[in-house]
Amino acid sequence: MSEIPTECRDNASYMMKNILCTCLGLASLLTGFAADAADDAKAVQGSWKPVKAELAGQPMADAVLKSISLKLDNGKYEVLVGETPDKGTYTLDSRSKPRSMVITGTDGPNQGKTFPAIYELKGDTLRICYDLSGVKRPTEFKSIAGTKLYLVTYNRQKDGTTKTGR
Repeated sequence: MSEIPTECRDNASYMMKNILCTCLGLASLLTGFAADAADDAKAVQGSWKPVKAELAGQPMADAVLKSISLKLDNGKYEVLVGETPDKGTYTLDSRSKPRSMVITGTDGPNQGKTFPAIYELKGDTLRICYDLSGVKRPTEFKSIAGTKLYLVTYNRQKDGTTKTGR
């Protein structure tokens, strides 16, 4: 067998190093995406109270907001509007821009319905824009007249209280 010339060995070694670096870079990038998704999934868990909301471009009354609570726990949600519960599941996609979620009702008034949404989480404030028509994921945090876009700003409840920022 003949020996591989030095210049070919050096070129092959260089190519292998580039491939290895590329693979390591991709692995760290994918790990970062997985960490973001895991971070968001953990960070959204808890009890939330709406402090501001609009449906079809119209603000919701404070009395209505005070009657609503949201609990997110490991991919499951429970909303109480007064004494009426609505339960289901949610999935997050922190890689989409804006970040997105899909809500699926399993029990209550939204049983069998799916709502695409976008979300933004900043500390103890969670902003979600839902498409209550179930047609398509919103592209921006706006509630527009003539649509079924529902834009809500929630504050995390701590020790049974809500920070309203007012």
